[in-house]
Amino acid sequence: QLQLVESGGGVVQSGGSLRLSCAASGGSLNFYAIGWFRQAPGKEREGVSSVNRRGDATLYADSVKGRFTISKDNARKIVYLQMNHLKPEDSGIYYCAADFLGGGTLLLGDYNFWGQGTQVTVSS
Repeated sequence: QLQLVESGGGVVQSGGSLRLSCAASGGSLNFYAIGWFRQAPGKEREGVSSVNRRGDATLYADSVKGRFTISKDNARKIVYLQMNHLKPEDSGIYYCAADFLGGGTLLLGDYNFWGQGTQVTVSS
């Protein structure tokens, strides 16, 4: 029964940076892999990045490799997504999700708990 709340979204110019946060409550974060997903208008929700339970293994979609960094603080129950060199195609609603006892994937169906999302808009 994990609850997730995203924050940190906003409007930023192309080339700028944002840091998203995913705050968890209701359980120990070290039992969950965490994924970040995004959905742009008219497109399917896609996996962006994930981190395993321990926080020492990560995955990134090819479209964000080298620009985004995921990190996990189990003690504070927060997962971050640092987004640099943002592009207009990065725009969308960003969701964090938790997978109980998971290893970290970019597959929507693997995740049990979802936040409500935070809007990211990158202007050209």
